[in-house]
Amino acid sequence: MPRVRQRFSQAVAAYWAVRAAQGKKQKAAGRSDQGARAAATGGKQMDGFISVIAELLAGAGVSSDEIHTRKAVQTLPGFFRPTKEWDLLVVRDDRLLLALEAKSQVGPSFGNNFNNRTEEAMGSALDLWTAFREGAFGNGPAPWLGYVLLLEDCEASRRPVTPREPHFHVFPEFRQASYAQRYELFCRKLVRERHYSSTAFLLSDRGSGAKGKFLEPADDLSVTQFAEALLAHVGSGAK
Repeated sequence: MPRVRQRFSQAVAAYWAVRAAQGKKQKAAGRSDQGARAAATGGKQMDGFISVIAELLAGAGVSSDEIHTRKAVQTLPGFFRPTKEWDLLVVRDDRLLLALEAKSQVGPSFGNNFNNRTEEAMGSALDLWTAFREGAFGNGPAPWLGYVLLLEDCEASRRPVTPREPHFHVFPEFRQASYAQRYELFCRKLVRERHYSSTAFLLSDRGSGAKGKFLEPADDLSVTQFAEALLAHVGSGAK
């Protein structure tokens, strides 16, 4: 699927362009959340990724009426909370076909944000699957749940981190693991523990990322395997 990687490359370039534009706009307006946080709080950075996935779905025969990416129609009922807004939904014949989240993280603060991102992703999955068990999304097979994560590739995200162990030992794979490695482990475990059907993990630095360049640290978390899993679901049990 060479075109898939090309389209994700365009989404990466768009991501950095939107962040840069938002940062300049808020700085010019004298907002209090200037700098990296200013760009992060602006939203819209991941729209390019959502567009790519919507195009893949449309190319696989999913009707535009079934693909929902607008804020007003991205909401699903939850079990532990009334509702949750997803980045993309596919609803067909009154049942949920798939739901998707696309997230990112840039520096300089990776520690607290890593915890926030992981807790958010796990909580959203738990809420959705429990609501599904309770019949919230109509009768039929289980929906496909996807997660895309873009992490800034920089010295701080690559640097080994020593975890705190005041009472008990952490699992060995986390010892001296950088935040990039922690995110890779997290995305893989989301699938292995069946919280998500498929995940994609991308690394991109600010310089080359503006030209659409990105790295895929692991084959099992690549955009190609993600697209293949998505299309397989749409083309088989999703009918």
